[in-house]
Amino acid sequence: MADTLKLEIVTPEDKIYSEDVNMVTLPGQEGQMGIFPKHAPLMTQVSAGEIIVKKGSEEHYLAVGEGFAQVTQEKVSILTDMAITEENIDEAKAEEARKRAEDRLQEKLSDGELAAVKAALAHSLAQLNLKRRRKHL
Repeated sequence: MADTLKLEIVTPEDKIYSEDVNMVTLPGQEGQMGIFPKHAPLMTQVSAGEIIVKKGSEEHYLAVGEGFAQVTQEKVSILTDMAITEENIDEAKAEEARKRAEDRLQEKLSDGELAAVKAALAHSLAQLNLKRRRKHL
């Protein structure tokens, strides 16, 4: 269909999402980026945050980690280290993960450990921000 594009979101573990959608909003390095069908081709970095998927009159929300997006006129492919739908976010577990990561940041860490802890913190914050913002709407 001309008014849709295929959205695929893949993590190292699984294909998280694969649907025809009307619009995708991605968190990028310089802010949110809206992608419609027939968008100019591009490759961009995805920041930890929230993806908004518009499908007909419905909107779906996913928390994502760092990654990359390839955009063509017919498809958006996102490869990310974490993606979770709003309904699958466990707020209590995400809050525990945030606290653990913040506590670990106080320790002396190697460069590799520091990167992993920062990624865990970004993952938990993306989930918490999405869940808490959607709860208040």
